[in-house]
Amino acid sequence: MRHQKSINHLGRTSAHRKAMLSNMAASLILHKRITTTLAKAKALRSYVEPLITRAKDDSTHSRRIAFSYLQNKEAVSELFREIAKKIMERPGGYTRILKTGKRVGDNADMCFIELVDYNELMLSRKEDLKAKTTRRGSRGGKKKEEAEKQAPAPKDEKEVKKPKKAPKKSEKTEGTEEDKPVL
Repeated sequence: MRHQKSINHLGRTSAHRKAMLSNMAASLILHKRITTTLAKAKALRSYVEPLITRAKDDSTHSRRIAFSYLQNKEAVSELFREIAKKIMERPGGYTRILKTGKRVGDNADMCFIELVDYNELMLSRKEDLKAKTTRRGSRGGKKKEEAEKQAPAPKDEKEVKKPKKAPKKSEKTEGTEEDKPVL
């Protein structure tokens, strides 16, 4: 039994696991989003979030520790230059895991792991939701009535033009040159 064993060994030796997590963390930092299995994503989250927290303090010591984990100069410079600026106000939770389904070959749970502040789609949704929120009260009916009074009266049904229907194949005139096959 593996009670209270917090680390997932992922079926690898310790050196293989460290190298894999290092490569995945560098890819996540450089590309902002990667696709992997759910177990690897959960292991990667606990590996990369302390590094991102350390990037808030831009010192030589912090950079050396980050390099010892990542083994990639470009990833370290990206982490301290770009990512640290965006996450400076965030107290934690820098990554998001989005499940995508099962893998075809072995039915493994697949997911995206991404940096939270770099998903423009979700950031735009939050702004839209903030702009649209209104307080709901007992005046909901009154506002509706006022809007109906201010709106112009609908046109008569006779004035509204209906779109013409396309002619059916049987209604087409036969004998046109476009319909005849070219030999």
